[in-house]
Amino acid sequence: MKIGIEFSRGASEARSASIENPTVPVSQSTEFMAFFGLSSVKLPHVSVASALTVPAVLSAVAFLSRTMATLPLHAYRDTDKGAVRLTGKTAVTIHDAPNDLMGSFKFRQWFWQQVFTGGRGLAWIERNGSVIEALWPMDPRKTTVKRMGFDLVYHFDGKTYPAADVIDVPFMLNEDQITHRGPIMLAAKAIQLALAMNDYGSNFFAGGGVPPLALEGPVPSAKGGLERAMADVSRVIDAAKRTDKPIFPLPPNHKLSPVGFDPAKGQMVEARLFQIQEIARAYQMPPAFLQDLSKGTFSNVEQQDLHLVKHLIGQWAKAFEDEANLKLFGRGRSGRYVEHNLDGLQRGDFKSRIEGIARAIQTAQITPNEARALENRPKHGNPDADELLVQGATVVLGKQPLKPAPAEPKTENGDGNEPQA
Repeated sequence: MKIGIEFSRGASEARSASIENPTVPVSQSTEFMAFFGLSSVKLPHVSVASALTVPAVLSAVAFLSRTMATLPLHAYRDTDKGAVRLTGKTAVTIHDAPNDLMGSFKFRQWFWQQVFTGGRGLAWIERNGSVIEALWPMDPRKTTVKRMGFDLVYHFDGKTYPAADVIDVPFMLNEDQITHRGPIMLAAKAIQLALAMNDYGSNFFAGGGVPPLALEGPVPSAKGGLERAMADVSRVIDAAKRTDKPIFPLPPNHKLSPVGFDPAKGQMVEARLFQIQEIARAYQMPPAFLQDLSKGTFSNVEQQDLHLVKHLIGQWAKAFEDEANLKLFGRGRSGRYVEHNLDGLQRGDFKSRIEGIARAIQTAQITPNEARALENRPKHGNPDADELLVQGATVVLGKQPLKPAPAEPKTENGDGNEPQA
């Protein structure tokens, strides 16, 4: 008995991988596809470079990386009077310039681009005692992460760095907690379909919008007649495209019929719109931020703005803060920590913002000068602008406000006028 071959009726045989075998789906059979002239069906290969040619992926990566890079990032120290911003080299490294070659925006934009493409952002911490001298980017493609006991080490550019000196923010860790998954590879099928539709559209319009055609009519009897007829039709089509003339002649009793699906009937526009929504799901972004306003209204777009900050930007900001605090200052931290300021993304419209600030001043949550700082306005010189204010009628529940003392009655004469001196 031969493995993979079934015998029936002695002379005939049906291979287990053949469409003759009823257990093999014809959709997976290369022989079935070959019957229609298709040896194989290949979707475009997905890499970071090719994925970025899809406008929705490019928009998602560019928008998220720039947004995370523009968030104010400061270092603080806890004191008896509350949080106070750090000063010195550590503060400069975190807020202004992580190293001598990159500003804060450039460094953090590159860092988040690695997270939202390949799936991991890495940076080495250069220390001088307790002072953070610099943060240096590490290319995740050239970095190998290994576990040694309970410790992790990072091999990069011929050197080995302990995990305590590397800021590591993965998009998603694998089960081994060492390797990672990136959004582009996780959404590869959706991106493949978007690439295929891009290729189809570009090829279609590169041909002047003329789909593949079949020439129908009597077959010429002379040798090579069919080939000559096809060549004649191809020449007149090319001539029509060059001269922008919509009419061209055909051989007598012949006609042209399109081969394949009409893009409109194949719902290509709807399919491309759906791919934008699929890529938005992969990045957990509201579709409005990928320029998909097909279902956008004035109210739900504003809600998508709030959703972006609360359920996406805020989460990634927290992921970076936790990792940076642990690696920069250790588990003890000594009261030091870094934190993003999300207020700028939550400002809303002007009227709502001013009403909220006024309410915060009136309820003694912020001082007038702190409110002015939120709007990037200079401090007011009046000392009272640094005091907390509260409405005078606000009292402790159950206590009655003090009543003013009654005024002394005035002595009047008989006609109601005060006596003359």
